[in-house]
Parts: sequence; C-alpha cells; structure tokens
Amino acid sequence: MATYAIGDIQGCFDSFTRLLERCAFDATRDRLWLVGDLVNRGPRSLETLRFVRNLGSAATTVLGNHDLSLLMSAEGFGKQGKGDTFDEILAAPDRNELLDWLRHRPLCHVEGQYCMVHAGLLPQWTVRKASSLALEVETALAGGKWRKFMANMWGSEPASWQNDLEGWPRLRVIVNAMTRMRFCSPQGVMDFRVKGEVSKAPEGYMPWFEVPGRRSADSVLITGHWSALGLKVMPNLLAIDSGCLWGGSLTAIRLEDRAIFQVDCSKEEIRAG
Repeated sequence: MATYAIGDIQGCFDSFTRLLERCAFDATRDRLWLVGDLVNRGPRSLETLRFVRNLGSAATTVLGNHDLSLLMSAEGFGKQGKGDTFDEILAAPDRNELLDWLRHRPLCHVEGQYCMVHAGLLPQWTVRKASSLALEVETALAGGKWRKFMANMWGSEPASWQNDLEGWPRLRVIVNAMTRMRFCSPQGVMDFRVKGEVSKAPEGYMPWFEVPGRRSADSVLITGHWSALGLKVMPNLLAIDSGCLWGGSLTAIRLEDRAIFQVDCSKEEIRAG
C-alpha cells in the first residue's frame, strides 16, 4: 500500500488521471491525500469531483478556498470571479449529491506525523490545537445552520487569532488561515494582498512556515494553495502546489519514501496569466 499526496487539481482532470497512471495508483490498495482546491478555473471540475467522490475511502481531501467558493456560489453568496468555472457543476443533475459530499470534507487531516491542510497553520497553533479548531468549522459546515455560516464566512477580518474570539469571526479566522494564508507576521497577523513569490513578502511579514518558533514545526505539514512558491520539500513541510493550472506541473509525493511524480499540465488546461 502506498499513500500519494497530490497538489491542487483545480479541475485539471486530464493531468490528474495521467498523474495517477504515472504513480501506478491502485484504488484497491493505495490511498490519495488531496490538499484541496479540487475545482475551479480548470476545464473539468465536474469530472474531478465525481471521480474523487467515487474513490470513497481511498481518497482523503481537505477543503481549499476554491472548494468553499463553490459551496458559497451554489447558495448565492459572494460573486463568481471572472475565471471561475462552476457553472457545469451547478447545472449537473447530481449537483446536490456532489455539493453535499464536498461540504462534509475536513478542513484539516491529521494522521501519524502528518498534518494536511490547504494553506497553512498560524504560528500559535500546535497541530493538536489546529485539529480542534478545524473541527469547529467542520461542525458548522455539517450542521443545520451551515447556510448562515456560508453567508458569514468570507472576509479578511479579523486577520489574526485571539483565543477569546467567538461566533463567525472565530470561524472566519480559522478558515482564512487554513485555506487562504501565505504570509503572516511573527505575531501571526495574516496578509491576504500579496500572492506571489516569497521575495515579494510585505515588510514585516514572512512565509507562514518560516515564522520562528512555529508550534506546528514538530509535524510534517502537507499543503498546497501557493502556486508561486512551487514544489518545496523540507523535513517538516511538503508544499506541493506546483502550478499545473498556470502551465506548471501536477505533483504527487509518495509519503512512504518521498518519491516525487509529476506530469506537465495539458495545454488545454492552462489558464492565461
């Protein structure tokens, strides 16, 4: 049995299936760990959702910001961006089953030495604390008031964690850290304006994983989200969004030996700038 962690697919289904072939993935014995952003901007988000859902227990996926944007859009909250490709999913005959399945995915998955989350963890959080906070969001998403949560989820404030936060602001900070964060200050204040290379960090900010004394540093974090960062393999970090959607590659790492498998993005899947 092998476990393959795979970066952001974002509807690049052709690249995804070619990568699985390259890995010789066998759903009867192997497992997939998917870092979120299954959908959006690529041309085949609907097929991607159907395929991963049908894998059942062979696939574990955490929620990314684009997955949450799909759920919001389906309920009429927020606005679709210029490059969003949700319409095929929203018009599908099985849309309700797919969206319900997606809504019940975890925000954070912890197993052994690994913690998989789409974007990252704030420096104040241990993995144990992060797992507990993720459960608060997962409970809200699965509960009877989940639509109200959707209506109040998006927004960039508050930009930092405080233990006494309550209600929607508390859940919003958890979502933002785990699905949107790239840069933060040493005190854990997040910046959402800059999305580019590490060299473009705002003054006083740094990549979240470089904050001195980060309390999750004793675990191996598996993340995606940051395509401009590219593939980054460290003893305690596997950042595996290698920008397939933008003309890069789709990456898988076999966790047992850290072997790397990659395929170039299919030409028809590459988005313009």
